[in-house]
Amino acid sequence: MSVTVPQGGAEILGKARAMSAARVSLVANGLFVVLLLALHGLKSNLDPSWHFISEYEIGRFGWMMQAAFLALAGANLAIMAAVRPAVRGIVGWIGLALFLVGTLGTVLAGLYVSDSITTAPEMASPSGRMHNLGGSLGLAGILGTWIVSATLLRAESWRPARRGVAVATAIVTLGFLVAFVSIATLAARCGGAFGPDVPVGWPNRIGILSGCAWLLIVAGEARRLARPSSIG
Repeated sequence: MSVTVPQGGAEILGKARAMSAARVSLVANGLFVVLLLALHGLKSNLDPSWHFISEYEIGRFGWMMQAAFLALAGANLAIMAAVRPAVRGIVGWIGLALFLVGTLGTVLAGLYVSDSITTAPEMASPSGRMHNLGGSLGLAGILGTWIVSATLLRAESWRPARRGVAVATAIVTLGFLVAFVSIATLAARCGGAFGPDVPVGWPNRIGILSGCAWLLIVAGEARRLARPSSIG
């Protein structure tokens, strides 16, 4: 004998799930930022102006950066769960799939320790290669982020949150462009030989933190929309 859930009850249940997922994303995203900031103090020997954040995985306290990446992956999965009801259609599902690919890249970044930025490509370790693969998958993730954002901007249920989503999308887009263009330009100038005179560290951090800002804003909007007072 099947039990039919009333439409109002299903809506309440859906909002409760979205609320929980949004909270998980906020906490996990916050944990990533806290761990990253802590590592800047614990491993102050790594000059942030030219070292990538992945290099915090190397040596002492490396587990903290690995945990940070896995926390960020958890934040990504949670935000997918929070927004999924509003992301519909073929384009929306493509966006979620690409976002999931990017999240897989973050998992790989956490599971496999990076090589030093000064390591030549042909000298990369197996772990470093897998870490770099994770970074490459992140490009799919940013494309997925744009598609999911566009879908949310068109979703009727997210109409009250459109300004927030628009701001979040602008931040992540600007952050990605600054990071991508800056790092690509600097890499071309130095012939891929990174060192103290090649300040790729700050663009790397700008790109990462702009993604965290997108998660923070979208998760906050998802939480607000899922409040019981928003029903009806």
